[in-house]
Amino acid sequence: MVRARGLEPPILSEPDPKSGASANSATRAHCLLTTYDCKPHPDLTLLHFLRQCCLVKRNEPQSSQSNSPRRHKYSKVLDNRKHPIRGLWRRNGKFLARISVEDEAGRKEVRWVPLAAKTAAEAQEEFSKLRVERAENRLRHIGRSPEFAEYLDATYLPLLAGSGKKPATIVTEQAHYKRWRESIGHLRLDKIRPSHIQETLNKLRARRSPRTCNLSLVCLRHVLKAAKRDGYLKTLPSEDIAWQRTEQKSRRLYAMADVERICEAGQTATKNGQQLADYLRFLAFTGAREQEALHVRWADVDFDRNKLVCIGADADTKNREARHVDFNSALESHLRAMWERRAPDSQWLFPSPQRGDRDEHAKTFRESMKLARAAAGLDGFGFHDCRHHFISFAVMSGIDYMTIARWVGHKDGGILIGKVYGHLSNEHAQLQAARLNFGPAVISSAAVA
Repeated sequence: MVRARGLEPPILSEPDPKSGASANSATRAHCLLTTYDCKPHPDLTLLHFLRQCCLVKRNEPQSSQSNSPRRHKYSKVLDNRKHPIRGLWRRNGKFLARISVEDEAGRKEVRWVPLAAKTAAEAQEEFSKLRVERAENRLRHIGRSPEFAEYLDATYLPLLAGSGKKPATIVTEQAHYKRWRESIGHLRLDKIRPSHIQETLNKLRARRSPRTCNLSLVCLRHVLKAAKRDGYLKTLPSEDIAWQRTEQKSRRLYAMADVERICEAGQTATKNGQQLADYLRFLAFTGAREQEALHVRWADVDFDRNKLVCIGADADTKNREARHVDFNSALESHLRAMWERRAPDSQWLFPSPQRGDRDEHAKTFRESMKLARAAAGLDGFGFHDCRHHFISFAVMSGIDYMTIARWVGHKDGGILIGKVYGHLSNEHAQLQAARLNFGPAVISSAAVA
């Protein structure tokens, strides 16, 4: 309230309803007195009083609620001829494009798109690219992108459950997604930069192996590719992230005598010794992977017609395809011996010892394996060494790579086998070459006849 020193307020009389002039004068005087708190001063005339009131009112600061003009206005962008360019605007020193797009329901709406241009010519060129992208249905996402954690939980993870991946694979991937959620979950998808990804991988590399870092990067790329497919990203920020270099250590080649040594030690080291021995010999004679062998049923073994065993009849192999391993003499003898002592109440080659009334296959033999190999003094032996044993001796036996690849489930037609196990065939060829004799020929009597 403005206080002005003025004359003593006059005493107002009741307005005469019949006199409109006196009523208006009284009303104006009443407004003057209620607006300004006037105090009597003997030296202040009415003219000075009114002048002081006007000056105070004029110099009074404006309220923040006043209808002041907007600080940053939208202004049209002009070309070289000072003509406005349609759809281009400038605000606060930045260029924006006004473009119509269709929402998810197919309704058209107008959106403001910030441009990275610095000049009017660059803005016009970028705006032209926007219209081309809209015509080709590959327009970048307009508006605020969701945060990484929001998109991961609301969009990607529900799709992951129905992707057909194995439950164990989903559990492993979710552990990696938890790590990414903690590091970049607060960032919006279009604000994720390669530096954010590399920083997270560097911290992970200090605690885990390079292979774990690569798997974590693969999981992140799955999410970012889905975001790009949904239109939130135009390019992947993970494209230029290099893979961690892993060490390719040479795997020891175990002979069948080493496998038998563990099988014999397991008879006394674990209560599942016989089943463990059957399982290890089956792996060594078929080249099957650890989990693939546990899912084999007796219905998958053909003793009579084709003499083969089917691995992954339910398409539960690594590449989601069943394959057949033809009988070799050792495999056929082993399966027939297992058939003689099979469990009559189970359809599985390796039924679970804890199955009870239910017919379930064994989940794993890892604990029994640890006890058996420790008793045999072969702590470095693993289940995958049986697969390595099968492929190695198949190569050294002169079997073609394509046939071996079909037995073990490689989809490359034997390229990987030739790359990894080719040196074994060279060593075998050298041994055969050592037997070559260029001396006097020994001719048998049968050849003379």
